[in-house]
Amino acid sequence: MPELVERVDVDAPPEKVWATLTDWASQGEWMLATDVETVGGPAQGLHGRLAARTGIPLPNGRHLGVLDTMIITVWDPPRRVEVQHTGRLIRGPGIFEIEPRGDGSTFVWTERLYLPYGYVGVVGWFLVRPFALFGIRKSLKRFAAVAARG
Repeated sequence: MPELVERVDVDAPPEKVWATLTDWASQGEWMLATDVETVGGPAQGLHGRLAARTGIPLPNGRHLGVLDTMIITVWDPPRRVEVQHTGRLIRGPGIFEIEPRGDGSTFVWTERLYLPYGYVGVVGWFLVRPFALFGIRKSLKRFAAVAARG
């Protein structure tokens, strides 16, 4: 199972970082080419449901890309939230951890992916991985700026 782990230091206390992270509707402000919405009610606890659309924005407000559906499986404010990706293409746990660091925090983003389509999925991941890393790293830099000013 491929795993991506990236981290960023944030000049904000864990509670502020948590509030920024779990403001799902505002994630498009920092997450590259992504809009997130809650599904079936608020998603501020266990079993909350989310849908993220990631891709190229179109003039009509939609994305040409991937729909990523998720269920919250761990909710431990202000330290940890885990989601289970449940889509056809993106599957596996996503883990978001906030570690205290002096006057600030460190935000750690981990993705463990179950690759679809056997060997085709493995080859596809090899091709997509550099772009995924670029997007996550850019998003984390943006996140740090949004959380610090939030």
